[in-house]
Amino acid sequence: MDFDALLLSRLQFAFTVSFHIIFPAFTIGLAAYLAVLEGLWLATKREAFKTLYLFWVKIFALSFGMGVVSGVVLSYQFGTNWSEFIRLTGGVIGPLLAYEVLTAFFLEASFLGVMLFGWKKVGPRLHFLATVLVAIGTTISAFWILSANSWMQTPQGYEIMADGRFQATDWMQVIFNPSFPSRLTHMLLAAFLTTALVVGAVSAFHVLRDRARKVRLEGWGESRIALAMAVGMIAVTAPLQLAAGHWSGEVAHKLQPSKTAAIEGYWTSQADQPLHLFGIPDREAQKNHFEVSIPGIGNLVQNVPKDEVILGLDAWPREDQPPVAIPFFAFRIMVGLGLLMIGLGAWGVVLMVRKRLFQTGWFLRFCVLMGPSGFIAVLAGWMVTEVGRQPWVVYGVLRTRDAVSPVIASQVATSLLAYVIVYSIVFTAGALFILRLMVEGPVADSHEPQPRPDRAPGTPMGQAPDKGDIQDGGR
Repeated sequence: MDFDALLLSRLQFAFTVSFHIIFPAFTIGLAAYLAVLEGLWLATKREAFKTLYLFWVKIFALSFGMGVVSGVVLSYQFGTNWSEFIRLTGGVIGPLLAYEVLTAFFLEASFLGVMLFGWKKVGPRLHFLATVLVAIGTTISAFWILSANSWMQTPQGYEIMADGRFQATDWMQVIFNPSFPSRLTHMLLAAFLTTALVVGAVSAFHVLRDRARKVRLEGWGESRIALAMAVGMIAVTAPLQLAAGHWSGEVAHKLQPSKTAAIEGYWTSQADQPLHLFGIPDREAQKNHFEVSIPGIGNLVQNVPKDEVILGLDAWPREDQPPVAIPFFAFRIMVGLGLLMIGLGAWGVVLMVRKRLFQTGWFLRFCVLMGPSGFIAVLAGWMVTEVGRQPWVVYGVLRTRDAVSPVIASQVATSLLAYVIVYSIVFTAGALFILRLMVEGPVADSHEPQPRPDRAPGTPMGQAPDKGDIQDGGR
């Protein structure tokens, strides 16, 4: 393998975007969850919802901050490593990214301060409005970023000028390109599912810890409420995510057939394709080793007639074939985790109906184990999407090798090493601090007995408080 400037630039962007994508995948769903919690608190005046909000908003602030920092790094890399990409496609990509800043980032930045620091400074309804607007801002941000990336997958509404630059001719076609609706749906569901899995894991951990400490709860504490909410969200969104993923796969089959061939491990074009459950793709030999397949249902999975020919990688020259191993295995990791998520949600619903959700230790441990699965599935899905598009940066139009900056390999290697060192320090520290907050849990989950209303805090039993103590306690 030749570690030239192109490969190193791709590795550097892959490294930095892998760190970045896990934070928006979490904060998009978490912002919506916070809006729900605060809305429930306003509607019911139940303090448990307020306690959960104040707990998760701290984790949101840290995750949002690290997401912003890592996102800025990506924008710099467009100029340092991918200047030709920006020069050629800037007429299309540039405005889409600018719209994201103008509509989403400004909205988030304007109300994030109120959301984080205005709890005691503004009224509850205004604070709730700020939380809702931040949640809307994160969703709008996903809209524009997915629109830009989807255009790179299925470009339309453009023309190529005489100097090779892309120019938009129809912005509605650019924004709402063919793969955009399915991919936006898939990403938003992934964000909600990732958040639900994290909330469920943290809540299950605290329920298990209460069981280990033999803490007796009367009614539903904060962790129990959060766990039930998370299980309900997983039970709804996991099956929907499977349907959205299938929708996205159908679009790829029609418009990015080489990606589909790589995902499925199809080397030869034929009708009545099998479904490869496992195999080891060999690009040199143009075949799979140790295949485990179900014959005759590949066309059914792709939702095409049994006699329709599905293109294999032999339909393209080798230089136009994507790397097969990464999308092949990443897709199976993503689907496997998705099936486990569906099983987790179904199991949780059954236990809720039987009123055994908080007493079933194996289920609670499974929730904790599945906590990181959303992030892993998001990363696997990103690898399927981006690596499966290769060797194109704009599918079928602009090759990745023609988009790289005129830099030498040693320069890219130096910056890549610097990123690895800095990210290892900064993001490890941030992740450990977030985990520490998660282990501590909501403050109100300490089940200490509360003082009697007729006795000021700190007054011994049997001793009547004086008037000053009562007034101080009242304050």
